[in-house]
Amino acid sequence: MIFHSTPFFQMKVLVADKVSPKGVEYLRQQPGLEVIEAYGSTHEQVLALVADVHAIVVRSETQITAEVIAAAPLLKVVGRAGVGVDNVDVEAATERGVIVMNTPSGNTIATAELTFTHILCGARPVPQAAASMKAGKWERKNLSGIELFRKTLGVVGLGRIGAEVAKRAQAFGMRVIAYDPYLAPSRAKAMQVEGVSLDQLLAESDYITVHMPLTDSTHHMIDEAALAKCKKGVRLFNCARGGIIKEAALIEGLKSGQVAAAGLDVYENEPLATDSELRQLPNISLTPHLGASTAEAQESVGIEIAEQIVDVLKGGVIRNAVNMPSLDAATLKVLGPYLNLGEKLGSLVQQIGPSQIDTLNITYWGRIVDLDANSVTRAIQLGFLRKISGDSVNHVNAPVALKRLGVKVQVLKSTDEIDYTELISVESLAADGSVCGAKGTLMGKTGKPRIVEIYNREVEVEADGKLLLIENHDEPGMIGYVGTLLGKDGVNIANMSLSRKELGQTAIMVINLDSEPSPSARTELKSHQAIKLAKFIQL
Repeated sequence: MIFHSTPFFQMKVLVADKVSPKGVEYLRQQPGLEVIEAYGSTHEQVLALVADVHAIVVRSETQITAEVIAAAPLLKVVGRAGVGVDNVDVEAATERGVIVMNTPSGNTIATAELTFTHILCGARPVPQAAASMKAGKWERKNLSGIELFRKTLGVVGLGRIGAEVAKRAQAFGMRVIAYDPYLAPSRAKAMQVEGVSLDQLLAESDYITVHMPLTDSTHHMIDEAALAKCKKGVRLFNCARGGIIKEAALIEGLKSGQVAAAGLDVYENEPLATDSELRQLPNISLTPHLGASTAEAQESVGIEIAEQIVDVLKGGVIRNAVNMPSLDAATLKVLGPYLNLGEKLGSLVQQIGPSQIDTLNITYWGRIVDLDANSVTRAIQLGFLRKISGDSVNHVNAPVALKRLGVKVQVLKSTDEIDYTELISVESLAADGSVCGAKGTLMGKTGKPRIVEIYNREVEVEADGKLLLIENHDEPGMIGYVGTLLGKDGVNIANMSLSRKELGQTAIMVINLDSEPSPSARTELKSHQAIKLAKFIQL
């Protein structure tokens, strides 16, 4: 993606939080670039300072609110030296056309090493021994441990950091198994890691470390039920995101002995409350969110964000943008509706298809064939990854994230005749040869995205909001049954599309809903003998 900016002269960069001096020096070396260092400024001071700045560099302290963005008419880019952008109003920035960037890879090694430090402390009680020695004691018998050699480490999430932890475990002679529902088996094999189900990982692991983003599906992924499936005396570690491990369940597990030891760097609420029971347990090591707190990591993200900002201001390549990459106004006007449709299609196919896939096939027909569809392809990949990778994925890094999962992306521009002015098809192919796909188009003067095919069945559904997809045996009364059940659940039907191929065979319903069905309503739907599939989809 190329960002078209004004000439690179007499521009200002506000460094609002303290970053690596080498990063600041890199900015100062750029001709015509004025650098303002204003660490520890109040919100009012920041509002005054941004009046004529073109870029802002922050870590996690300074809040870049909608008010700050509105007060900075020349602002082109906000750079976060780190991963999370919770202190930046990304929506307000996007509305203003301001790029928000982060540095997702700069803390990889630091976090992997801290994770392994916790694993070692879980095997050998070094923190407890150090405290005992400083208290004047000599407790050799009470502080024995176990070895890592020939033990099994279960890695939940085999992304950048999980992969680095796996390498270190292999160096210690550990057997490494991994659960990542979106990792292709071929990728796991290349890393000499056994891909397993979550239940198998829980049952076989001596040590478990989590490296997933915090999403609806990963929140409290490790809870009481999960711990009950583990070996007695399992050791558990989290240096990813607080909330993946349910702290109440962990506390009970540490007390009962189901969990022999644990190590945490992140918590459900930070800072950790002074009266938290976690602080009182003898068999857990705690650190105050130090994952990226190494000199090398801070230097890396400081230099990286400085280089990214200079690239944007010079009109160069945009890297690690967390919102939509900037396009010139004319191109955005043409491609904007396609980007929206592509992201919706990608998300839809991911939600209705299998978890593990080998290939994502994208086909374009009609007017879009004559356009530069690279941005649309990235939007499709972003939509596909949105519920997998959380906020760390964006238009720029989506192709890399898919490649890391071992998923191939194949793009075809077809000149075959179709019934629509333009059409986009997205298909996911699993290793067993099964295919799941959907097609969409733009309709009306405003170019509203519409789903026109699911599972090779013709439908006509608005590609937005809450959808309920039902596949059922074609028999009388099914529409009434579904409508009545949703009505009892207080869920209003906005629109419904029906499709079948032959009388008495399988039919599908795709329903636009005004609200989400309750868990009990979903369970009742799935239990009906004529319903083969019932999936709630959020677009």
